[in-house]
Amino acid sequence: MATSTEKVELVTGAAAAAAKQEPSWEYHLRKYLMLLATLVATATYAAGLSPPGGVWQEDKPDPMGHTAGVPILYHSPRYLAFFYFNATAFAASLVVNLLLLVLNERRTAWLAVLRFVMVLDLLGLMGAFATGSCEDLPTTVYVSTLVVALAAYVGIHILLAAYAPSARKEESPDDALKHKEQRKVLLLLATFATGISYAAGLSPPGGFRGADADEGGHKAGDPMLKAHQSARLMAFFYCNATAFVASLLIIVLLLGRRLQRCYADLQMYGFILVVLLGLLGAYAAGSSRKADTTAYVVVLVAAVLVYILLVMVVMVLVPDPPESSGSSWLRLKSISARPSHWLQQRGCHQNQTESQISSPARELPAATPGGGWQGSHADAAITGNKNEGIEKAKSLILLLATLAATITYQAGMDPPGGVWSDGDPEAVPPGFKAGDPILQFKHAARYKAFFYCNSTAFVASLVVILMVQNKSLMSGHALEVAMILDLFGLIGAYAAGSCREVSTSIYVVALAGAVLVYVVIHVVFFTLHHEELSDKEKRRIDKRRKRLLLLAILVATITYQAGLTPPGGFWTKDGPKYSAGSPVLEDHDEYRRRYLAFFYCNSTSFMASMALIVMLVNPNLYRPGIRCYALYVCMVVALFGLMGAYAAGCARQLRTSIYVFVLVGAVVAFIVVQLPVFFKFFKTCATVNGEDGSSSGSSAAAGSSSKANTPSSSSRPRRRSSSPRPRPSTEATSSRRKYLMLLAILAASVTYQAGLKPPGGVSERWATAGNPLLRGSDLARFRAFFYCNSTSFVASVVVIVLLLQESLQDALLLYAMNTAIVLVLLGLLGAYAAGSSREWHTSGYVIALAAAVLAYVGIHLVLWMLGGRRGRGRVASTPKQPLPAVPKEIRRCSSSPC
Repeated sequence: MATSTEKVELVTGAAAAAAKQEPSWEYHLRKYLMLLATLVATATYAAGLSPPGGVWQEDKPDPMGHTAGVPILYHSPRYLAFFYFNATAFAASLVVNLLLLVLNERRTAWLAVLRFVMVLDLLGLMGAFATGSCEDLPTTVYVSTLVVALAAYVGIHILLAAYAPSARKEESPDDALKHKEQRKVLLLLATFATGISYAAGLSPPGGFRGADADEGGHKAGDPMLKAHQSARLMAFFYCNATAFVASLLIIVLLLGRRLQRCYADLQMYGFILVVLLGLLGAYAAGSSRKADTTAYVVVLVAAVLVYILLVMVVMVLVPDPPESSGSSWLRLKSISARPSHWLQQRGCHQNQTESQISSPARELPAATPGGGWQGSHADAAITGNKNEGIEKAKSLILLLATLAATITYQAGMDPPGGVWSDGDPEAVPPGFKAGDPILQFKHAARYKAFFYCNSTAFVASLVVILMVQNKSLMSGHALEVAMILDLFGLIGAYAAGSCREVSTSIYVVALAGAVLVYVVIHVVFFTLHHEELSDKEKRRIDKRRKRLLLLAILVATITYQAGLTPPGGFWTKDGPKYSAGSPVLEDHDEYRRRYLAFFYCNSTSFMASMALIVMLVNPNLYRPGIRCYALYVCMVVALFGLMGAYAAGCARQLRTSIYVFVLVGAVVAFIVVQLPVFFKFFKTCATVNGEDGSSSGSSAAAGSSSKANTPSSSSRPRRRSSSPRPRPSTEATSSRRKYLMLLAILAASVTYQAGLKPPGGVSERWATAGNPLLRGSDLARFRAFFYCNSTSFVASVVVIVLLLQESLQDALLLYAMNTAIVLVLLGLLGAYAAGSSREWHTSGYVIALAAAVLAYVGIHLVLWMLGGRRGRGRVASTPKQPLPAVPKEIRRCSSSPC
C-alpha cells in the first residue's frame, strides 16, 4: 500500500504532466494562424508578380533602354531588397501552412519549428513593406523607427512575462470564453488590416509613372501623386504605415500566450483604435484629390459616431414599443405575421419539415381584440424551427454576402469595357471625359443593365450582412428574399457585362436554368423511394452541404471577376478591326476561338455555382440533391469549367492548353501511387504500436495487485493493433479536411487570377495584342511561370474534387491529400520564383530559401522520429509505466485524504 507521501508526489507529477501535455496556444489558434499565413502568402504572391513601381510597357532597343514586362525599378537596390524580403515572407508563409497541417494536440515537437518560421515570416513581411513603400530618407526613417519601437515594446513584454509571477487571477468559464472570443475577433481584425495595408503600401493610389514620364525631376516608377500631390501622398503613407505596424503588433501580442499576462484589454483596444484611425486617415488621403472631398470623409466619421450615440439615447429614453404603442404595435405585428403563416400552411417555407406541418402548434393562433395573436408557445415553437437552413449556414451566408459586396464594389469602380484614357484625347467622344466608362457610350442599354443589376446586388449584399447580425430580422422571409435578390442581381450583371451581344447574354442566363432543371430531374428520378432521414444522416448531409456551399461561393467569386475583366484586357480606342470597350482577344482573328472557349467555360462555371448556392440554401432541395449526388455533379461541372477557362485564357497556344488537362491525370496518378506507400507505412507503425501496447499491457498486469483492471480495457490495444490502418477521430478528420479544402480553394483562386493576368502585363499592339509581354521578352521564364502556376492550379482543383468524396474518411487518402497540397504549394513557389523576378540568380534565391527551410524542417522531423523510436524502446524495456496509472491515483486522492 502506497504511503501518503508517495501519493502526494504522484499527484504532483501527474499535475505537471497534465500541464505539460496541455495543448499549445498555437494549436488553439490554428485556424486563425492558417488564415493569417494564407493571407500573407496571397499578398506577397500578388506583390511579387506586380511589384512596386510598375513594369515597362514597351521595348526600348538602345543600349540604355529596357525590355517590356521588366519592373521599372529592377536595377535599383531598393527593388532587390524588396524582392528578397517579399520572397522570404512568401516562402515562410507556405511553410507555416505545411506545419499547421501536421500540428497535433499532443505532439509539440513541431512548435519550435513553427515559431521560428512565423518569426521569419513576420520579419520578411516588415522588411518587404519598408523597402517597397519607402522612397526617400524621411519615409525610411519613419518606418524603421516604428519597427524598432515594435521590437522594443515586444521585448519589454517578453522580459516582464519571464519575471512576472505565473499565478493568474481565477476567472469563471464564462469570462474565459468571453476573453477567448475577444482575442479571436481582435486577431481576425488585425489580420485583415495587415493584408490591406500591405497591399496599399506597395501600390499607392494614383499608380506609378510610365516610361514616357521621365520629366520634371521625377523618374519612371515614382508614384504619380508625388509631382502635384506630395503632401497627400505623404499623409497616405504615414497613416497606412502606422496601421500596418500597429496591426503587426496586435498579432504578435495575441499570439504570445505568456505576453497576455502583461497587457490589459484597454491597452489592446487602444492599438486597435490606432489601426482603424490609420486606415481611415489613409483612405481619406488616398481616395480623393481635393480638400473638400477629404473633409467629407473625415466628417463622416463624426457623423456615424453621433448617429450611434443618438440611437443609444433613443433606446434608453424611449420605452419598449409594445408597451408604449399598445394595440397599434400588436396589430402591426399580426399583419406582418399573416403572410408567413399563409406560406407555412401551404408548404412554401424553405425550412419547413413534415413534423412541423403536422404539429398542432402549426395552427394559426386566434387574434386578440387588440389585434395581436394568442398562443405564444406555438409561436415560439414555430420561430425556433423555421430558420433551420439559414441558422446552420449563417456564417457561410455572411461569407457569401461579404464576397458579393466585395466583387460588386470592385466591378462598380472598374466597370467592364474599361474607361477612356487621357493618353489620346482625340479618341474620347464628345460629351465624355477621360475616366468615363467606354461601355456607356458604345452600348448604353447594356451598361445600364449592368449598372442597375450590379448596384442591386451590392445593396442587397449589405442588407444581408445587416440582417444576419440581427436574429429578429431573420425570423421571417426577408432574409431569403434579400439573398435571392442578391444572387439574381449577380446573374444579371454578369450576363450584361461579360458579353456584347444579346444572344450570348441569353445563353448565359439559360445556363442557370439548365442547371436547375437538371437537378430537379435528377432528384425526381433517383429519389422516388422516400426514406426518412435520421438525425445522424442529417448532420452528415449538413457537413457536406457546408463544403459545397463554401466551394460554390468562392468559385462564383473568381469567375464573376474573370468574366467582367477577361484576359487580354479591353481596347481603349477604336481601330480598323476592333472597337473600344471590346475584349482584345475577341476581336483578334487568331485568338477569337480561344476567347469564346474561355467565355463559355467561365460562364458555365459561374452559373453552375450560382445555381448551387440557390439550392444549397433550401433544405428541401439540398438534402435529396446531396443524397443522389446531383449537386456533386454540378460542382464537378463547375470545377471542370473553371479548368477549361484557365486553359483557354492563360495560354495562347494549343499545346500549352493541352498541358493543363494532362496535368489532371498526372496529379490523380500522383495521389494514387502514394496509397500503397502509406498503407505499408501505417501497417509498420501499427505493428510497432501493437508491440508497445503488449508491453505496456504486461506492465499493467504486473501491477494489478494494487489496482483493478477490467478485461475490456486490456483487450482494446490488441484489437486496435490488429488493424493496419489508423482510425482517426471524426473531429480530427473533419478539421483536417477543412484545412485542406481551405488551402486548396485559396491556392486555386490565386493561381487562376495570376494565370489570366500574367506578370509583366499584356501587349496592346495589334500584331501581338493580348499576348503576355514576358512571353516575348523571356520565353523560358514565362514557360517556367506558366507550368508551375498551372501545376498548382490543377492540383488544387483535383484536391477539391477528391475532398468532396466521403471515402476520404480513410486516413490513407487524407495523407495522400497532404502530399498533394505539398505539390500545390511547391508549384506556387515555383511560379513565384519565375514570375516575380527577371534574372535567374534572383529566382535561385527563392528556390534556395525554400530548400533551406525544408531542410530545417526535415532535420527536425528526423530528430523527432529518432527520439520517438528511442522513447518506444525505453518504454518497452521498462517494467513499470507510471503515466497510465496517474488518472486513477488522482481520482483516489480526490476521494480520500492523502
